[in-house]
Amino acid sequence: MSVFALGLNHTTAPLDIRGRFAFAPEQMGPALQSLKQRLHRVLPEAALVSTCNRTELYVAGSTGSMDDIVVPTLDWLAEHGGLQRAQLQHHSYVREERDAARHAFRVASGLDSMVLGEPQILGQMKQAVRQAEEAGTLGTTLHQLFQRSFSVAKEVRSSTEIGAHSISMAAAAVRMAAQLFEDLKDIHVLFVGAGEMIELVATHFAARNPKSISVANRTMERGERLAARFGARTLRLSDLPGHLHEFDAVISCTASSLPIIGLGAVESALRQRRHRPIYMVDLAVPRDIEPEVAALNDVYLYTVDDLSTLVQTAGEKRQAAVAQAEAIIDAGVQSFAHWLDQRAAVPVIQALNRQADDWAAIEMHRARRMLAKGEPIEGVLEALARGLTHKMLHGTMAELHAADGADREELVQTISRLFLRQSTRQPGGDHR
Repeated sequence: MSVFALGLNHTTAPLDIRGRFAFAPEQMGPALQSLKQRLHRVLPEAALVSTCNRTELYVAGSTGSMDDIVVPTLDWLAEHGGLQRAQLQHHSYVREERDAARHAFRVASGLDSMVLGEPQILGQMKQAVRQAEEAGTLGTTLHQLFQRSFSVAKEVRSSTEIGAHSISMAAAAVRMAAQLFEDLKDIHVLFVGAGEMIELVATHFAARNPKSISVANRTMERGERLAARFGARTLRLSDLPGHLHEFDAVISCTASSLPIIGLGAVESALRQRRHRPIYMVDLAVPRDIEPEVAALNDVYLYTVDDLSTLVQTAGEKRQAAVAQAEAIIDAGVQSFAHWLDQRAAVPVIQALNRQADDWAAIEMHRARRMLAKGEPIEGVLEALARGLTHKMLHGTMAELHAADGADREELVQTISRLFLRQSTRQPGGDHR
């Protein structure tokens, strides 16, 4: 079984490119089944991780051919993003076998994140596993890969200080707002969306006691549940343009495939605000806020990429723990590689067991015939043991007689290891 990890992330692709390859939660199952059909010749397993900072596919197949697995997978992903494979390859990466395992372990541990050591990616990977399982594309190999990823990530977080001094995107958004406004207690904040990221940002902002908090969401019920946590009011997403001017800070993160806050709506809001500035944070991939909004004089618009400098500055404090984390990951990679090697021997083991069962059936049939003829039990048992022994050693003896020179010497050593080990059990069952 061959294992590959391929995709693109915040280090290889700009935000607009990443947005092309984002998958909404409801797209995951159909996408995985579509990929499995594309790779049907290699009996594939597949899992898809899609966040604001990365889109990655983990694929395991019955063949190690790059042409059979990686090329069609890249073609499939390129089609989803509306690019040629060559264009996608410019922004993507491919990891194979041990390197694929190392990549998965580093991602789960937060070492490959824009926010070094951030914990959110672990939950996103667990969700990816659940979606692959529901889609019927999670097999034994990927199950092992991800379960070991989660185990390694747990050890990294419990044994190192990789998560110390943590600053997430949510905290970075608040910290940037604090640099723009004299006092966050005097501002009105709007959150667009009601997902996990918005909940995190809202929690950080609520701790600063802003003058008011509002939540706009496509589904009112979900928006109301989030708003209730912070004593906020709710808006329908369709009513947003008429209320945009009321807010000093707007933080948006939805799963929309198209921008939901356009240039015209922001220009109208600025006129009603008499050009008092608006702080806007677009944490969505693809974008929720049209990029042209950034050119307006009284708007301070930041994307996930814009916040990376602030986030990485805090990340420098955690670099000392990286070497220790990498050592834990190395051990995990070795363990997974050993498991893969053992899996490679499974077909041979199964074939040996089938062959032994066939030989046993033949000799048992002969023994029953001998017993039916009234032959002594002792003679029947000797014939049974002799017949099995001859069958088991026939191939080995034939190879030994046919070999010569260095091949014969190497074969002799192998046969000695396999068949001439000193028994730890004496006749009669006594242990020595």
